[in-house]
Amino acid sequence: MKIEKGDFVVFNYIGRFENGEVFDTSYEDIARENGIYVEERKYGPLGVNAGAGELIQGLDEALIGMEIGEKKKVTIPPEKGYGMPNEELIIDVPLSEFEKAGIEPVKDMYIMTDSGIAKISEIKEETVSLDFNHPLAGKTLIFEIEIMDVQKAKSEA
Repeated sequence: MKIEKGDFVVFNYIGRFENGEVFDTSYEDIARENGIYVEERKYGPLGVNAGAGELIQGLDEALIGMEIGEKKKVTIPPEKGYGMPNEELIIDVPLSEFEKAGIEPVKDMYIMTDSGIAKISEIKEETVSLDFNHPLAGKTLIFEIEIMDVQKAKSEA
């Protein structure tokens, strides 16, 4: 029973960078082993509607055609992942805005803004550069996926 677009798929995964470093996983033990465990997170298989755009494109496409119990390793280029970094998403904000908010800017720190989460990429004399690109933009990602369950989409009768 191969996965088709619209099927509800439950799968486990390990996401790695090209150098082998694990950046995300649905397995609690692997998260702990790799120093990325988050106490507040609930680990376990992820459930999605295949082909519905709930995942990055490369992962969504990889699920199609797989079967329960099947394991697959897939390499996803940035174009099918989180895209390439966009210079227009790096914005300079006056340092005075941070002073008003009582925040001491630190390079590589993430902050929540009215426009979403941004990473402080540079601190200059009078401005702070905020990078709104996704942290995984520009990266090739390698996912190991294992299909745990599939619920076929209800066919229109």
